[in-house]
Amino acid sequence: MGCLEKLEAEVEINSPASKLHQTFHARPYHMCNASPNKLQSCKLLEGEWGKVGSVLLWNFVHDGKTCVSKELIEAIDEENNLVTFKVLEGDILKDHKSFKITMQGIPKGKEKSVVHWTLEYEKKHDKLIPNSYESSVMQLCVDVAKDLGAHLVKMESNQEALLSSVAA
Repeated sequence: MGCLEKLEAEVEINSPASKLHQTFHARPYHMCNASPNKLQSCKLLEGEWGKVGSVLLWNFVHDGKTCVSKELIEAIDEENNLVTFKVLEGDILKDHKSFKITMQGIPKGKEKSVVHWTLEYEKKHDKLIPNSYESSVMQLCVDVAKDLGAHLVKMESNQEALLSSVAA
């Protein structure tokens, strides 16, 4: 039996950790609006949006190829802005026995946060290039977080502009 491996990365974004967490766990379909070239769709297959035990189906682009991933929301920690997805089926499991993706939004001041990503996985077989596939999945996660951060800032500024025009 293979061993469980872990890969971690962090990226700073200009959006509060609570907003980021709310999007990732309760409205993940909004991430497709923020990063349409990377995330094509997110559908709820079982359960309710934002609830542990719910199952989502993602269509995404990885290394130029359209991929799918059926994922279980395994854990949500509101206090620590953390959500964990366990991959149940899909392209990621072609070379892995198991694969989990954890995102945690860590507050950094009032309007910024650090997104901490953790990938935990067990490979089906050893590869010549260690962690190359996992590193590219991690880069996809980091890029999506950056896109989402920029999208949330843009949405907030659009709301502020709308409110000031209504008040005028």
